Amino acid sequence: MLLMGDEMRRTQRGNNNAYCQDNEVSWLDWSLLERHADLHRFVRTAIAQRLRWIKAEEGLLGVSLNELLRSSKMDWHGVRLGQPDWTDDSHSIACTIRVGPDQPPFWLHLMRNAYWEALDFDLPAVPDTAVSGWQRWVDTARESPEDILDIAGAPCLVQGRQYRVMPRSMAALLLRIDARFGPAVELENPASNRTQQQNGL
Repeated sequence: MLLMGDEMRRTQRGNNNAYCQDNEVSWLDWSLLERHADLHRFVRTAIAQRLRWIKAEEGLLGVSLNELLRSSKMDWHGVRLGQPDWTDDSHSIACTIRVGPDQPPFWLHLMRNAYWEALDFDLPAVPDTAVSGWQRWVDTARESPEDILDIAGAPCLVQGRQYRVMPRSMAALLLRIDARFGPAVELENPASNRTQQQNGL
């Protein structure tokens, strides 16, 4: 959930109950918009992508995001595939959201690193039905405008079987099963991905 001003780092000095204060705590400082234009751009780009998905969901599926997530398959991981660390002192988690038939044709792979050092996360193998390899969508450790990309207009293929997530940041990768959400991007080496699948990687 975003409150008005979050997109420009309006903090209210940590006061989440400022409705009764008619002062600088509750006022909106519009100069924040220029000072934090990078965060504002991040939020705008994320919202624009979400609206495109809503349109696709309504036009193709007639389901809400909540219904879509409930019907999707979620695989949980740590830095190694299939090995999530649920302990209290864990500093990392990842998950793959795989949608099924008659749903938007893409997978999402989300990685979160709360550790103070960079971590290399294993990536799921690319299925034979994919029309792209894993594409970087979000990486909060990168400087704007590389922190979030327009999926359809600026695909950024991820090389290798791992993705490095910098300290205290998160990354989201996307894999398209067909080309309805942007131009198809050829796999650099489909044979290597099939080898990964055969080896259970």
